[in-house]
Amino acid sequence: MRALITNDDGIDSPGLVALAGAAAAAGLEVVIAAPAHEHSGASASIIATQGSAVTAAGGKGTVRSERRSLPGIDGDAYAVHAAPALITLLALHGSFGGKPDVVLSGINRGANVGGAIMHSGTVGAALTAGQGGVRALAVSLDVGLVEQHEQHWASAATVAGGALARLLGAPAGTVLNLNVPNVADAAGLELVEAPLAPFGIVQTTLTELAGDEVRLSIREHRADDAPGSDMERLAAGFATITAVQTIAERGA
Repeated sequence: MRALITNDDGIDSPGLVALAGAAAAAGLEVVIAAPAHEHSGASASIIATQGSAVTAAGGKGTVRSERRSLPGIDGDAYAVHAAPALITLLALHGSFGGKPDVVLSGINRGANVGGAIMHSGTVGAALTAGQGGVRALAVSLDVGLVEQHEQHWASAATVAGGALARLLGAPAGTVLNLNVPNVADAAGLELVEAPLAPFGIVQTTLTELAGDEVRLSIREHRADDAPGSDMERLAAGFATITAVQTIAERGA
C-alpha cells in the first residue's frame, strides 16, 4: 500500500521523518509531500504560497514543488509551496507519483485535541483525505504550550505504528486523530479511545475593540473541565485516539 506523509509544520520537521519511518517499518510504500514552509493553523485551507498560483472557476494554475532528500528516508520527498490540505488534494488526483491508499499527517509539534482540531492543518490534511474516500491518520505529540527541552518523536512514531493496523482495517474514508504524551519510552503508554472535548487546550477570545483594531487574548482550559475526553485522558498520561467524522449528508 502507498502512504502519503504530510504535515503542517513543514518539510524540515523531525516529526515528519519519524512518521515516515513508522510507515516504512509497517511495510508501506512511502512518499513525502509536505509544505515548504510552516502552515500551522491552516485547517483544510486550499491555498498555494510563495509564488505558486491556483485559480478558480475552471482556470489553470500551478503549485510549485521541489525534490528533497531527507535523513533516513529512501522514498521520494517533495517540498510543496502549498497548505497541507491542498497537498493532500493534489495527491488524491495522482500527483507525487500516484494516488495514495492512506494519508498520514504529522507528527505535529503540539497536541490536537477537542473541537479546536477544526483549525489544525495536521487534521485538515487528514479530513481532506477522508472526504476523498482515503483512510487517514493525524498524529500529534503533546509537547505543551511551552516546548519542553526534549521532544520524543520516536515514542509518537511507535504509537502511530501500532495505530496503523486499526486504520488499515477500517472502512475507506475513516479519519483517526491520535495524540501521544511526550515521554521517552512508549512501552508503558496505553492507547485509549476518547471523544473530543468541546473545546481545545487554548481558546482565542476577543478582549478589546478599539477603532479598526481588535486585541485578542488566549484562554487556557483545564483538562478536567471535560472528564473522559481526549484532552483529559491525554493530560492523565494516556495516548488517545478518536474517530473524526468527515463532512457528509446525514439521513433524517
